[in-house]
Amino acid sequence: MSRLLAIAYTGLESLVLHPLRAAVCIAAVVALLTPYLACLAISQGIEAEAKTSIQIGADLYVQGQVFGRGTAIPLAVADEIRRMEGVTRVVPRIVGSLTLGVDEEEVVLVGVPAEEFPAEIRCLSGRLPRPGGPNELAIGTELAQRLALKVGSRILPFYHSEQGERVSIVVGIFVADAPHWQGRMILTTLDTAASIFDVPGAATDLLVYCRPRYADRIGTTIRQGLNSGKVRAQVTTRADLEAQLPRDVLHREGIFNLHYVLAFVVGILVILVTTGIGLTERRREIGILKATGWQTDELLLRGLTESFLLSLTGAALALVLAAAWLKLFNGFGIAGLFMAGTDMRPAFAVPSRFTPVPALLAFVLSFAVVMSGTLISTWRAAKATPMDAMR
Repeated sequence: MSRLLAIAYTGLESLVLHPLRAAVCIAAVVALLTPYLACLAISQGIEAEAKTSIQIGADLYVQGQVFGRGTAIPLAVADEIRRMEGVTRVVPRIVGSLTLGVDEEEVVLVGVPAEEFPAEIRCLSGRLPRPGGPNELAIGTELAQRLALKVGSRILPFYHSEQGERVSIVVGIFVADAPHWQGRMILTTLDTAASIFDVPGAATDLLVYCRPRYADRIGTTIRQGLNSGKVRAQVTTRADLEAQLPRDVLHREGIFNLHYVLAFVVGILVILVTTGIGLTERRREIGILKATGWQTDELLLRGLTESFLLSLTGAALALVLAAAWLKLFNGFGIAGLFMAGTDMRPAFAVPSRFTPVPALLAFVLSFAVVMSGTLISTWRAAKATPMDAMR
């Protein structure tokens, strides 16, 4: 055992004897793993925040459906649902996309009753919209920066409505605990949203809150019994959203992983070059060791130890740099890969979560990449005769 430890220790000595080669190899690993770990952490953070939002959200989401496609649902349906046993609250909501500004920025307008504004939203300046007056809008910090808007800014009519087009006023710049609220969102009252989209007396969906153990029964009743003319009610439960979430996150991760495979292939080739393929110095070193009595398996153990130390160092540095990238620099330049519509410098705290599994995966990938480079070159030199290896 002591002999094996002594052989393994020579792997550490090899790194000390060739610091430039080790530094280049570690740099290659860090360059590969740092963005990979950062993106995985953002993906985990988005998934965790989405799960939290689902858990604290409504029990049922009711939408209209015509010809199998989603459509607005009359507000009269909300009154019917409120009368059902087990229903505690029904919140109508209007969500729609618009374009603003000379660059035609795509934004999401969300309208809910003023008393139902989410508690996570707090205004950095100004206030939240109030009903009964002109079109009042509250805008997320990032969108306000992108459109150069502030409290008191007036927005010329950006829609066409049979009820008349009005100038809108920015009354608040808000920040929310959930970053997705800020990217491209405008918050207003339900009546204002209905006026902007020209859909009086209707909503895009109804958020239904139920007493414990009533959600399934109420959902079934809504599906079977609530029809408003040609509009049928479509119900999405909290369980449906939780089942959909992993598929959405894994789809984006899968696309990212597929593209990143190419980077790992390039990384293996880089390490092959930097750690010995065609490197005369390394071949001579192995040839001298073979001439002094070293066996092929001993040389491979020495190379394995060298690979382990290089990969462990590279993975640890990559993990630290990825954490610094997300925590200190707020995911500058990389957040947009997983969060559509995000600027290079996000104006909100990018969600991220580092778990043991990605850290372990980083080491495994690092070890696989480094080992592919160092052991191949070691094996090529170790199986040759000492004279051939020293040429």
